[in-house]
Amino acid sequence: MAKLLALIMGVGVAMASGFYFMVLWGFFGAVPDTKEILDYQNNTASEVYSSDGVLLGKYFLQERTNTTFEELPSHLINALIATEDVRFYEHQGVDYYSLFRVAIKTLLLGNSSSGGGSTLTQQLAKNLFPRNGGGLLSLPVSKVKEMIVAKRLENVYDKDEILTLYLNTVSFSNNAFGIETASKRFFNKKPSELHLEESAVLVGMLKATTLYNPRRN
Repeated sequence: MAKLLALIMGVGVAMASGFYFMVLWGFFGAVPDTKEILDYQNNTASEVYSSDGVLLGKYFLQERTNTTFEELPSHLINALIATEDVRFYEHQGVDYYSLFRVAIKTLLLGNSSSGGGSTLTQQLAKNLFPRNGGGLLSLPVSKVKEMIVAKRLENVYDKDEILTLYLNTVSFSNNAFGIETASKRFFNKKPSELHLEESAVLVGMLKATTLYNPRRN
């Protein structure tokens, strides 16, 4: 029995490894390379000012204004990491402990409350390069691509840069993209001026944009 289990596990690992390298080598479509990652630019709003510096209006497809890491309060960063990726500073893009937990609790034991296995960096990879296509293998292919891109992101950006890019990229409700726009939209202040409770609300909205929307609830 033990030999059979070992054989099954060995075959499973071999198949998973083979699938990973097939995605890496482009059998299921190109994977964004380092140049594409470094060249990526967020869609931002064009702002129109009067001669005396008053904002008159904005033109945009996505209402977003990028911010810097120095403008992000520590309690906002702490709330994000505690909620989305508690081992953010310990992994290099992929949290294998979380993947193992998901494989055991969610897939084998059917416990959907055990949470997901995607890191902040993998979520950023999905936001930067959205999933496309359908079919039977679309989800596993997308997951593997996000793992590869996450590792590449960690190779070219430091942790602070990844956090900043993530918070500038994510979508909030009411057509607000990025933490700068969300802070102004919901609390009429810059991210650096957010109180701890306000930071908690905005991070919560990433999980449930309607439930935690301060305008609705």
